[in-house]
Amino acid sequence: MLLTELAEKIGGTIVVDNPSANITAAYTSDLLSDVMGHCGEESALITIQNHLNAIAVATLVGNEAIVLCHSRPVPDDMKAAATREGIALVTTPLSQFAASVALQELNPSQK
Repeated sequence: MLLTELAEKIGGTIVVDNPSANITAAYTSDLLSDVMGHCGEESALITIQNHLNAIAVATLVGNEAIVLCHSRPVPDDMKAAATREGIALVTTPLSQFAASVALQELNPSQK
């Protein structure tokens, strides 16, 4: 799924773009150690964690994008790190649950 498609499905706004992103899965968690253990490459991380540690974890596991729920603001240092690491950032007014449901087609084996 392209980043623009993902943003459209969740009523989101692309804050940091990554035109080459190919998002093939989504994972929802606010516990970053859980993300490190279970989130795969080419995934979108759905979370409310709007800080630098989320970028570090996304880079470690090979995420293509981070979806920040509840319209969480994106701090400037997070934008800079995401740009540097090639991690797209998308904000959405949806909750983590609603964003997960909207993107469920990315994880067909977990329906």
